[in-house]
Amino acid sequence: MINPDLGKMAYLGGLSAESGVAADYERRGYAIARTRWRGKSGEVDLILRDGEALIFVEVKKSRSFSRAAERVSPRQMTRLCAAAEEFLAGEPRGALTEMRFDVALQNAHGEIRIIENAFAA
Repeated sequence: MINPDLGKMAYLGGLSAESGVAADYERRGYAIARTRWRGKSGEVDLILRDGEALIFVEVKKSRSFSRAAERVSPRQMTRLCAAAEEFLAGEPRGALTEMRFDVALQNAHGEIRIIENAFAA
Protein backbone atom coordinates (compact mmCIF):
# COMPACT_ATOMS: atom_id res chain seq x y z
CA MET A 1 0.00 0.00 0.00
CA ILE A 2 1.28 3.45 -0.92
CA ASN A 3 1.69 5.89 1.95
CA PRO A 4 -0.25 9.09 1.04
CA ASP A 5 2.03 11.15 3.30
CA LEU A 6 5.05 10.16 1.19
CA GLY A 7 3.26 11.29 -1.96
CA LYS A 8 2.38 14.61 -0.37
CA MET A 9 5.97 15.07 0.82
CA ALA A 10 7.30 14.33 -2.68
CA TYR A 11 4.83 16.79 -4.19
CA LEU A 12 5.77 19.55 -1.73
CA GLY A 13 9.47 18.77 -2.23
CA GLY A 14 8.98 19.16 -5.97
CA LEU A 15 7.24 22.51 -5.52
CA SER A 16 10.07 23.67 -3.27
CA ALA A 17 12.69 22.58 -5.81
CA GLU A 18 10.86 24.38 -8.63
CA SER A 19 10.63 27.54 -6.52
CA GLY A 20 14.35 27.42 -5.72
CA VAL A 21 15.27 26.85 -9.36
CA ALA A 22 13.00 29.70 -10.47
CA ALA A 23 14.67 32.03 -7.96
CA ASP A 24 18.10 30.93 -9.23
CA TYR A 25 17.17 31.80 -12.83
CA GLU A 26 15.68 35.14 -11.74
CA ARG A 27 18.90 36.04 -9.90
CA ARG A 28 20.72 35.44 -13.16
CA GLY A 29 18.41 37.84 -15.02
CA TYR A 30 15.88 35.53 -16.65
CA ALA A 31 12.18 36.35 -16.55
CA ILE A 32 9.69 33.69 -15.45
CA ALA A 33 7.08 33.30 -18.20
CA ARG A 34 5.16 30.41 -16.63
CA THR A 35 5.41 27.88 -13.85
CA ARG A 36 3.83 24.45 -14.13
CA TRP A 37 2.37 25.21 -17.54
CA ARG A 38 0.10 22.40 -18.68
CA GLY A 39 -0.83 21.58 -22.24
CA LYS A 40 -2.46 18.54 -23.82
CA SER A 41 0.97 16.87 -24.15
CA GLY A 42 1.97 17.39 -20.53
CA GLU A 43 3.42 19.83 -18.05
CA VAL A 44 6.49 22.06 -18.22
CA ASP A 45 7.91 22.85 -14.79
CA LEU A 46 9.30 26.27 -15.74
CA ILE A 47 9.26 28.42 -18.85
CA LEU A 48 11.65 31.36 -18.86
CA ARG A 49 12.27 34.27 -21.17
CA ASP A 50 15.74 35.30 -22.27
CA GLY A 51 14.90 38.30 -24.42
CA GLU A 52 12.79 36.84 -27.23
CA ALA A 53 14.09 33.31 -26.62
CA LEU A 54 12.42 30.74 -24.39
CA ILE A 55 13.92 28.22 -22.00
CA PHE A 56 11.88 25.15 -21.08
CA VAL A 57 13.05 23.64 -17.80
CA GLU A 58 12.52 20.19 -16.31
CA VAL A 59 13.24 20.20 -12.55
CA LYS A 60 14.37 17.05 -10.75
CA LYS A 61 15.11 16.64 -7.05
CA SER A 62 16.82 13.69 -5.39
CA ARG A 63 19.47 12.83 -2.80
CA SER A 64 22.28 13.56 -5.26
CA PHE A 65 22.68 15.33 -8.58
CA SER A 66 23.42 12.04 -10.33
CA ARG A 67 20.27 10.38 -8.95
CA ALA A 68 18.20 13.41 -9.96
CA ALA A 69 19.66 13.32 -13.49
CA GLU A 70 18.84 9.62 -13.80
CA ARG A 71 15.18 10.49 -13.28
CA VAL A 72 14.98 12.36 -16.62
CA SER A 73 13.68 9.69 -18.96
CA PRO A 74 13.55 9.68 -22.77
CA ARG A 75 9.76 9.60 -22.44
CA GLN A 76 9.85 12.81 -20.35
CA MET A 77 12.10 14.49 -22.92
CA THR A 78 9.64 13.61 -25.68
CA ARG A 79 6.72 14.88 -23.59
CA LEU A 80 8.55 18.12 -22.79
CA CYS A 81 9.32 18.73 -26.47
CA ALA A 82 5.66 18.16 -27.39
CA ALA A 83 4.45 20.48 -24.62
CA ALA A 84 6.96 23.13 -25.74
CA GLU A 85 5.61 22.85 -29.27
CA GLU A 86 2.12 23.51 -27.92
CA PHE A 87 3.33 26.54 -25.94
CA LEU A 88 5.14 27.94 -29.00
CA ALA A 89 1.84 27.99 -30.91
CA GLY A 90 0.84 30.97 -28.74
CA GLU A 91 4.09 32.88 -29.32
CA PRO A 92 4.35 35.65 -31.97
CA ARG A 93 7.11 33.79 -33.89
CA GLY A 94 5.59 30.37 -33.24
CA ALA A 95 7.93 27.49 -34.03
CA LEU A 96 10.56 30.00 -35.18
CA THR A 97 11.04 31.16 -31.59
CA GLU A 98 14.58 30.54 -30.38
CA MET A 99 14.52 28.04 -27.52
CA ARG A 100 16.46 25.56 -25.47
CA PHE A 101 15.72 22.81 -22.98
CA ASP A 102 17.43 22.87 -19.59
CA VAL A 103 17.39 20.31 -16.82
CA ALA A 104 17.64 21.72 -13.29
CA LEU A 105 18.80 19.35 -10.57
CA GLN A 106 18.50 19.84 -6.83
CA ASN A 107 20.24 17.60 -4.29
CA ALA A 108 19.28 16.80 -0.69
CA HIS A 109 21.25 19.83 0.54
CA GLY A 110 19.17 22.21 -1.59
CA GLU A 111 22.06 22.88 -3.98
CA ILE A 112 21.07 23.50 -7.58
CA ARG A 113 22.88 22.50 -10.76
CA ILE A 114 21.60 23.62 -14.15
CA ILE A 115 22.37 21.67 -17.29
CA GLU A 116 21.78 24.18 -20.08
CA ASN A 117 20.68 22.92 -23.47
CA ALA A 118 20.42 19.42 -21.98
CA PHE A 119 18.77 18.00 -25.10
CA ALA A 120 17.58 19.23 -28.47
CA ALA A 121 14.10 19.01 -29.92
